Amino acid sequence: MRSAIHELPGSKIREVANAGLGRTDVLPFWFGESDEPTPAFIRDAAVRSMQADETFYSHNLGLPELREALAAYTSGLHRPVGADRIAVTSSGVNALMLAMQALAGSGDEVVAVVPVWPNLTAQPLILGARVTRVPLVVRGNAWQLDLPALLAAITPATSVLLVNAPNNPTGWTLTRAEQQSILAHCRRTGTWIVADEVYERVYFSEGAQCAPSFLDIAEPDDRVVVAHSFSKSFLMTGWRLGWLVVPPALIAAVGKLIEFNTSCAPTFVQRAGLAALAGADEFVPGLIDRLRACRDTLLPQLAALPGVGVMVPEGGMYAFFRIEGHDDSLTLAKRLVAEAGLGLAPGAAFGDEAEGWLRWCFAARDPQRLTLGVERLARFLRL
Repeated sequence: MRSAIHELPGSKIREVANAGLGRTDVLPFWFGESDEPTPAFIRDAAVRSMQADETFYSHNLGLPELREALAAYTSGLHRPVGADRIAVTSSGVNALMLAMQALAGSGDEVVAVVPVWPNLTAQPLILGARVTRVPLVVRGNAWQLDLPALLAAITPATSVLLVNAPNNPTGWTLTRAEQQSILAHCRRTGTWIVADEVYERVYFSEGAQCAPSFLDIAEPDDRVVVAHSFSKSFLMTGWRLGWLVVPPALIAAVGKLIEFNTSCAPTFVQRAGLAALAGADEFVPGLIDRLRACRDTLLPQLAALPGVGVMVPEGGMYAFFRIEGHDDSLTLAKRLVAEAGLGLAPGAAFGDEAEGWLRWCFAARDPQRLTLGVERLARFLRL
């Protein structure tokens, strides 16, 4: 076994979840998904596709009609994007890995804004690259980017900048001015930007369709790759369907990598994706309203608990908080499962920068489940 693989840490989120497997009394908020099922209009499209015998390979880059629909969907939110820049992938995480395979290899330097979902920084390590971590900082009551520190870390030797915004786990979101500074700097250094924007629609600024995106400011031939997923905005976590927006010159290479990784996304899953996009204008705003209601239910209740510090996320579906006197997040998360029947993700899963914090996914079909979870946490803290 390669040493890089042997040294990869296991998922601390899964470690906590495994401690609660088989317990029906545990309220699980550890994974980044809603407990609301995929809408019927999306599921029905997949069923029709399978009944029509669409169980064979498709084009490496995806069904032409799905690529066109994704181009139209993206263009409706950002600057115009052609289907020649769209690659359909077998999940958002597969999209990110394909981007990393295309852009970074053994010995290359990758800079990442952290804390972040651990898969994102594990991928370059798997490929033998070196990862330089630039942490977000807590100022006042918000997570913020230390822009001078980030720009100083990105040099002509930096192959790739990894940035996830809206961010998992903190909810931090890049501003337009920060994006412009980052893009201008990466143009000077020749650094590729890989932007994980899977939470762009899960954004709570009033009147905004989505969070600021590099696609709003980048030229088609800029070294910018944006990864997306159907998982969050369409409640399709288990379907494993995503896409990449890449410069036209990179699309053929991505097609080759898809062939050597998964060959293609399943056709019937792509049909479900087409249905999701067709219903996006009707479905997504309502989902975001429900998630906002969940956020606004949970956060005040958490903030009212003695010793709990929580920040209001600009985007994403997580409350990220810390509890005074509890600095070992993995031990605390396991105790909460065992003693309180409450399943949360430990901050340590997202890097040393997040040690002492906990992540609570508030995407609940019934907000009362969140209140019940807070009650369990309150009882635990009173013990």
